[in-house]
Amino acid sequence: MPEEPTSEFWSHLKPIVNALKPDAQPEVFHQFAPVDDERYYAPLSETVFSRPLWISPRDNRWADILWAKAPGLVNRHYHPHEVFAYTISGKWGYLEQPWTATAGSFVYETPGEGHTLVSYEHEDDMRAFFVVTGPLVWLDEDGNGQGYFDVHDYLELCRNHYEESGIGAAYVDTLIR
Repeated sequence: MPEEPTSEFWSHLKPIVNALKPDAQPEVFHQFAPVDDERYYAPLSETVFSRPLWISPRDNRWADILWAKAPGLVNRHYHPHEVFAYTISGKWGYLEQPWTATAGSFVYETPGEGHTLVSYEHEDDMRAFFVVTGPLVWLDEDGNGQGYFDVHDYLELCRNHYEESGIGAAYVDTLIR
C-alpha cells in the first residue's frame, strides 16, 4: 500500500490480494518524471534530449519526456503510427502546423504526419511527455525519407548514454515492459 490513509472515505478498504497476475510484469513508476538531472536525458539532437520512462520493444513504442533548455530542433520526421503528446512546460510546435503548444496542451498526431519539431525561446524550458509508436522516418526538407529511428535505435541510444553518464546501461532494462 502507498501511504496510510487518514480521513479518506475508502480508508477501510484492503488492497486486492494477488493483484498482479503470475505472468504480468510490474509497473514502471517514476515519482517525478521530468527530473532536472541531465544524466537521465539522452541526446536526440544537439538541442533536444529525451528521458525514457517506459519502453516496449515488442510494440516498437516508448514513453518519454522531451526536454529543450533553449530553442531546439528535432530532425524532420514522419510517423507511420500515432503519437500522443502533453506539454509540461515551455513552448514548442511543428513548422508545418498552425498551433503552438504551451503548458497544458495535448496533441494527438495521426498516422501519416510528417513535421519539423521545434522549441521556442521561453522563460521555462520546453518539456513534453510523448508516447511514440515507431519508427520515425527521418526526412529531408523536401519530405524524402533519409533513414529511420525505431525502438531498437532508441534502446541503443539510451544504453550508450546511460553508460557514458555513469548511471549504467542496465538502468534501461528497468524500463522495458
